[in-house]
Amino acid sequence: MQINQLTTTNPKKTRKRVGRGGKRGTFSGRGSKGQKARAGHRIRPGFRGGDNPFWKLFPKQRGASKKTEIKHSMFQIRQKKPAVLNLEVLGDFFKEGDMITPQVLVKRGLVKTAKKGVKILGGGEFNKRLVIKGIKLSTSAKEKILKMGGEIK
Repeated sequence: MQINQLTTTNPKKTRKRVGRGGKRGTFSGRGSKGQKARAGHRIRPGFRGGDNPFWKLFPKQRGASKKTEIKHSMFQIRQKKPAVLNLEVLGDFFKEGDMITPQVLVKRGLVKTAKKGVKILGGGEFNKRLVIKGIKLSTSAKEKILKMGGEIK
């Protein structure tokens, strides 16, 4: 016996063809009216029900050098902002002459994550000599650190 000679013990069941009169009703499981109820219906990806397509909503600029950030009420790209920290907090957590890097700040629990960078602002009183590496600084923070004899790498 070969595979093409096998026969089933159950009789073949024919698929029910709906929407051609009979007991299934007029809507045939497609709901009532509308685009999805019609034969051969297809809704394109990006179709917004007749409203303007998404890509037509944005302002256009000619040329590769004139690309602007997308500004639209319905779609905004959020910029990656660095974690922010004040100088007075560093004075409480570090000793004189310590090196401060983004990884050290994460390890000490001062910053949740350093993926988007870290920035130190010049808020509060500060009176320690620290070495800062790989961190963005505000101008007031730079002045205070250099005034106390610290280093910025």
